[in-house]
Amino acid sequence: MRKYNSKKYILLLVAVCGLIILSAYNFYAYAQYNKSSLLPPPSVPSNEVKKSVQSDSSVTRFKVKSTIPEGYGELYPSEKPIDLKDPSNITSQAEYDPETGCYVIRTRIGDREITTPFILSSDEYNNLVLRQSMQDYYRKKNNQYNEDNNNPFNFLDMNFALGPLETVFGPGGVQLKTTGSIQVNMGVKTNKTDNPALSMGARKKTYFDFEQKIQANINASVGDKMKFTMSYNTDATFDFDSKNLKLQYEGKEDEIIKNIEAGNVSMTTGSSLIRGSNSLFGIKTKLQFGKLTATALVSQQNSETKTVNTRGGAQTTEFSVNIDNYDANRHFFLGHFFRDNYDQFCSKLPLVSSGINITRIEVWITNKRGNYEQSRNIVGFMDLGESKILNNNHWVGNPAIENTSNTSNNLLSEITTQYADARYINQTTTVLEPLSAFGIDGGQDYEKVESARLLSSSEYTLNSALGYISLKSALNSDEVLAVAYQYTYRGQQRGHCQSSVTKRAA
Repeated sequence: MRKYNSKKYILLLVAVCGLIILSAYNFYAYAQYNKSSLLPPPSVPSNEVKKSVQSDSSVTRFKVKSTIPEGYGELYPSEKPIDLKDPSNITSQAEYDPETGCYVIRTRIGDREITTPFILSSDEYNNLVLRQSMQDYYRKKNNQYNEDNNNPFNFLDMNFALGPLETVFGPGGVQLKTTGSIQVNMGVKTNKTDNPALSMGARKKTYFDFEQKIQANINASVGDKMKFTMSYNTDATFDFDSKNLKLQYEGKEDEIIKNIEAGNVSMTTGSSLIRGSNSLFGIKTKLQFGKLTATALVSQQNSETKTVNTRGGAQTTEFSVNIDNYDANRHFFLGHFFRDNYDQFCSKLPLVSSGINITRIEVWITNKRGNYEQSRNIVGFMDLGESKILNNNHWVGNPAIENTSNTSNNLLSEITTQYADARYINQTTTVLEPLSAFGIDGGQDYEKVESARLLSSSEYTLNSALGYISLKSALNSDEVLAVAYQYTYRGQQRGHCQSSVTKRAA
C-alpha cells in the first residue's frame, strides 16, 4: 500500500483557494466599472460649476461673437461680446421680400451664401435699424468727446473763447501760436601762453563762451479785428530787422476807424514826388469819414536810403558835412570879436571891409617833437581879451571896448597885481589855487604848458584882415594852442592881446 505526504496536499489546497478568490474579485471590479459607465453623471451644484470655470484659465469670462450669425439675437446680442471684428469679406445684408412683407438676412462671402438665411418681420427689422443707428450715433459722440478731452495743453498753440467780448472783437476767440527755433551753445575756453615775460597768473586765461541763435515768431489774434505779431532773429543783417513788433486793429466796412497799427509800420504814397518809407517804428491810423480817408503817422525811421550815381565809369556820391565838422581842429578865430563880425567883414567881397591888420603874432603849441630851440613855459587864459562872451562870471567885461584888447575885462589886471608869481611855471598851480573858489579851474579856464613850442610861419596861415589862423596839421585831442598878437583897427593900433588859449577848437 502506497503512502502520501499530507503537507504537500495542504499547500496545494491553499493555492487553489487563493486563485479562486482573486478571480472572483477581478470579475466583481469589471462588473462595477461597466455598470458606472452606463449610468448618467452625477449632478453638480451651479456654484461649484462657476468655481470650476473661474479656476480654469482656458474658459473666457465674456461671450465670443459668432462669426456667422444664425439668428436675430446673434446680430445684436443683449450682452456685447469682447471680440475682434468680423473679416471684411463676410457681409450680412437684409433683402426685402414683397410677397411675405418680411426681410431676409443673408450672410455671404463674396457672392456665395455660407449660412441658411433667416427671416425678420417688419417690426424686428425696424428695431434692428433703430438700434444700429443709435449705437453709431453714441459711438461718434464718444469718439468726439475723447478726442476733445485727450488733447494735451499746448503752450505754443493756444485757443480760448471770448464769450461776451465777441460782440466787440468779433468771432474767433483768442489764438496764440509760437513757431521758431532756439539754439544755445555754452562752453568754457582756456588759453595758455608760455611767455616768460608774463606773470604766472597772466599766462593762463579762462572764460565762458556763450553763443545763441534765436528765430522766433509769435502770432496772436483776438477775434477777427485785433492781431499781434512779433519776430526775433539774431541772424538778421541789420539791427532794426532783428526785432519786429506790430499790434494791429482792423475795423469793419461801416466803421470810422479802418486801421490802427502800433510798432513796426510802413507808409506808402501814390505820388512819386513824395515817396513813402519802410522800417518805421511808431503809430499809424487810417480813418474814413464818408468819402474822405485820412491817414496819420507818428514814427521814427530806423533805416536810411542812399542813391549812388555812376558817370563815365566813376562813381559819384553827393554828401553833406556840417560846417563845424569840416576840416576839424585846424581853423581858429583869434577872438570872439573876429568871429562875431566875420559875416559883416565879408559882406562886400572881394573887398574885405574889416579895417583890421594883424601886425604881429606868436602861436604856441604843446611840444611833442622834442624840439626845444624855440620853447617857453607859458600860461594861457581862456577869457583874455573878451568883453562880451566870458567863460567865467568872475571876470567883469568892459562894454565900452568892443574889439579884443587887454583892457576888455579885468582878467589881466587882476592876474598881474594879485597873482604875479603865476608867471613862474613851478608856482602857477599853487598861486592860482585861490581862484578855484570862484569856479576858475585849471584845464578849463586856463592852461599851463611847460616847454611849449613856437610854430614857424610855415606851419600855419594867418588871415590878418579877418583874424583867424589855419594850421597845416590838425590839432590833436591832447594838445593846447595859445596865441599872442598885436593888430591895428582902422589905421590905429587899438588891439593888443598878450596871451589867449584855445583847446582843440575856438
